[in-house]
Amino acid sequence: MRNLDFAPLYRATVGFDRIADLMDRVLTNDLAQPTYPPYNIEKTAEDAYRISIAVAGFAPDELAVDVKDGSLHIAARKATDEAERTYLHRGIATRAFERRFALADHVRVVGATHEHGMLHIDLVREMPEALKPRRIEIARTEGETRVLEAKAETVN
Repeated sequence: MRNLDFAPLYRATVGFDRIADLMDRVLTNDLAQPTYPPYNIEKTAEDAYRISIAVAGFAPDELAVDVKDGSLHIAARKATDEAERTYLHRGIATRAFERRFALADHVRVVGATHEHGMLHIDLVREMPEALKPRRIEIARTEGETRVLEAKAETVN
């Protein structure tokens, strides 16, 4: 059941090939998703989101946040060598990691903060003016055809 044929979708729609590619990518990912480090995704406003990642033991200069090809990449590498330390119990993992989050269209990263062992990444969805709903004025003419320019007006 993992092999789906999206050919009928491509034949019957125009411009939805990205959705089919996204579904195909999700279905082909490995089932074993990494669980380290733990993270939260929260909606902070109508078009604003925050990803919070537990990065205890990492300094801000040991973390990297990048946006590449429509996805958010978070990586951490421990800079100091802890070979000289002797642990009786080690429960705080500071191993290197890399997490990736696929970003939807028109979502951009607006900032990142590191406080109290948490990395907070703020995102916002900005809808372009061309995609916002508009009201088109309908002109009444008698016997002649005119082309009117549409007025951009926000519709709620």
